Amino acid sequence: MVSTLGVLFGYGAAGATKPNAFTLLTRINSIGGIALETEQIDASALEDEISRYIAGRADTGGTVPITVNATDDTITEWEAVFAASQTAAEGGDAIWFEVWSPFHTKAFFFKAQTPPAFPMPEFEQNSLETVEIVLTVTEYKGLDTAVKPTA
Repeated sequence: MVSTLGVLFGYGAAGATKPNAFTLLTRINSIGGIALETEQIDASALEDEISRYIAGRADTGGTVPITVNATDDTITEWEAVFAASQTAAEGGDAIWFEVWSPFHTKAFFFKAQTPPAFPMPEFEQNSLETVEIVLTVTEYKGLDTAVKPTA
């Protein structure tokens, strides 16, 4: 059994290869998953009485929601992420993100683009002020050697 206690989330530079360093993003409450749903290709022929299928490409679902405590510090951190993402997008690329766990030697990596600005949080009585930032997955990289994000 493994806990999510101590999981870190970070971002790195755009490019084809995984960056050597990732910048830590703080006060993350939750990180959405990426489920790889394999599309089916109909491989049936006229003589088949029962349909036959082969595996097609895997679909990531397209987005990953990140829930963040909305503080002045996290807003500043994410504004830097938005700027890096915009610069990468102008060059036809996206920035790298990493989900790091202290319990594993590998981490999860994906490339994504951010929304253009910091979204507005929901405001409710007697609750934590959080905001959901939905990242658009441009390329799922999967597991690779972990690089602990640092401030």
